[in-house]
Amino acid sequence: MLQPKRTKFRKQHKGRIHGEAKGGFNLNFGNFGLKATEPERVTARQIEAARRAITRHMKRQGRVWIRIFPDVPVSSKPAEVRMGSGKGATDYWACRVKPGRIMFEIDGVSESVAREALRLGAMKLPVTTRVVIREDW
Repeated sequence: MLQPKRTKFRKQHKGRIHGEAKGGFNLNFGNFGLKATEPERVTARQIEAARRAITRHMKRQGRVWIRIFPDVPVSSKPAEVRMGSGKGATDYWACRVKPGRIMFEIDGVSESVAREALRLGAMKLPVTTRVVIREDW
């Protein structure tokens, strides 16, 4: 699964996801993409599950690009632990996704295969998405 090799700080504040995507809203690599339409945190497990669903439907033809990376450590405390005694340990890694962000790109397959693969991948993600297609090809 995806996670940073090293970070400057071990723990981060929760934060909020404001506004539209500032970058990463155009197709840069493939001809088909999966674009987020709402703000949400996507975990490393969800990204990996979506990637597997997409590549499995494409029968390992074509190419898949993952345009998001989980760089936010999300901490949690174990069950039935009393309040206090500091912040919990890092539980999993997540990525803050803003509306308009391209999360996955595909190339090298037909439009029908790409649409179905991205639809299957979108089912694994907690955000509502839409399929975008490059118009100049």
